[in-house]
Amino acid sequence: MRLLLLFFALISPPLWADDTAEAIFAGGCFWCMEPPYDEVEGVKETISGYIGGTVANPSYEQVVAGGTGHTEAVKIVYDPSKVDYQALLEIFWRNIDPLDAGGQFCDRGDSYRAGIFYLNDEQEALARSTKAEVEARFEKPVVTEITEATAFYKAEGYHQNYYQKNPVRYKYYRYRCGRDARLDALWK
Repeated sequence: MRLLLLFFALISPPLWADDTAEAIFAGGCFWCMEPPYDEVEGVKETISGYIGGTVANPSYEQVVAGGTGHTEAVKIVYDPSKVDYQALLEIFWRNIDPLDAGGQFCDRGDSYRAGIFYLNDEQEALARSTKAEVEARFEKPVVTEITEATAFYKAEGYHQNYYQKNPVRYKYYRYRCGRDARLDALWK
């Protein structure tokens, strides 16, 4: 009986699946993109993964080595009656460097580029609108990509909720990477 229950738990969608929407953002290291969303009322789950590449089900090693075309991203599963996509976009922009085309903070290369991966026309329109607002703020070109979402591949288990499982290592990494100092300088 226990095995049967486990089987159904593995194949069944979460109970909230019918009342949710999804958003996918890339902001450099996916470990650093989970915390700001996990704190938001209405966010059900954040999932670290890979998007935008040509290799099916890539590994972390393949993605960071380059050549797959993937970027590290976070998929946010949320309740749109409690938080809307516009609010998620505002969080996104405040957690990236929109002027950096070479990666994010100390993480360099295509796999760490910032991007918004829209799932429908409404998300695309909102993403482009907020990008224009950010460009006006900085009076410089914003290099953050806005791209239609392709297949999203969940990252390995040890990447999920890394900041909760390894808080000391995570805080050291974030500090050493200069993420918070740069975000403070950009967004004041």
